[in-house]
Amino acid sequence: MKFDHPHANREYNLPPQKQRQVRAAIGSDMAGISKMLDILSDPVRLHILFALAVQELCVCVLVAITDYKYSALSYHLKLLKEMELVDSRREGNFLLYRLTEHGRAALDMITNFLETTREVHK
Repeated sequence: MKFDHPHANREYNLPPQKQRQVRAAIGSDMAGISKMLDILSDPVRLHILFALAVQELCVCVLVAITDYKYSALSYHLKLLKEMELVDSRREGNFLLYRLTEHGRAALDMITNFLETTREVHK
């Protein structure tokens, strides 16, 4: 199929197989990816994920180390848990949070992206 360029007297030729692939890419459901990226776009949640990459922690440690309130951290942890980026376990009186495999994969993706971006902007 040929496509007319609106600002030039030229046509762009896109083979049928590539047209189908482009239509499939544009037509695919991005709601889950969009929600995940929204969750990962918050600096507080990123701080939590990077902290949990060091060790599983209770909210009390995060409160003591940061300027965040307990209620705010609990809210962010709840969102991270809903997206299956973190989970928790009870140890005595403490609820300890840790990264899931998905959480580790998300951090790996972010770290790789940051490293690639640094290389490009050197």
